[in-house]
Amino acid sequence: MVGSDGAVYAFGGAAYLGNAALGAAPAVDIEATPSGNGYWILDSAGKVYPFGDAAHLAAADTSHLAAGESFTSLSATPTGNGYWLFTTRGRALPVGDATFHGDMSAVPLNGPVFDSIPTPSGNGYYMVASDGGIFSFGDAVFYGSMGGKPLNAPVQSLVPDPDCKGYWLVASDGGVFSFEAVFRGSMASVKLNKPVNGMVPFGNGYLMVAADGGIFNFSNLPFFGSLGNNPPKNPIVAVTVLDV
Repeated sequence: MVGSDGAVYAFGGAAYLGNAALGAAPAVDIEATPSGNGYWILDSAGKVYPFGDAAHLAAADTSHLAAGESFTSLSATPTGNGYWLFTTRGRALPVGDATFHGDMSAVPLNGPVFDSIPTPSGNGYYMVASDGGIFSFGDAVFYGSMGGKPLNAPVQSLVPDPDCKGYWLVASDGGVFSFEAVFRGSMASVKLNKPVNGMVPFGNGYLMVAADGGIFNFSNLPFFGSLGNNPPKNPIVAVTVLDV
């Protein structure tokens, strides 16, 4: 997990490789390298901090960002020699061997884009906005969305089904929406101490992370721990999973 202050917390077999020495911008995402021997941390200004075997790549060109636009997520290419950076306006900025497949930066959105996920081939990607809208590019297949439908809480994250033929969305209240993917469970009926702000693939399902570091496991893999009983001073903003 990574906190907004750049602090990293490791569980199970995940190696701790360092915290990000941030500037004024908070951390917003952490992404493991394909080997699992490193990770990148992204801050809201678009600066990337590599650790372990994470590639040190050129900085993204942020000169075209609109007023108030900030970065929200990083998605790595299959080689680990590149990644895409995504913003609240649905802008996709390719770095290294990442290829641009289109984005939403010229389209008015009903809510900010909070998360992204690449396809296994690296030839496409999805974005998800807070209203549950899904935007697919390249070889990413659209299976439906919550766009235009009533929500109890904003959507935070998107996770692909392991068979790559569907996906799940999670909202900040822990509610999960399934599209061509088997529903594995949710936290929608449970009173949470802090809102859910991320979800990642895990085994045949998914892990959710809350701002207090609580982890909610809906999969066939074991639980490796959380910070839920000992919340950090700064909120947890993202979680990543190694190949397990």
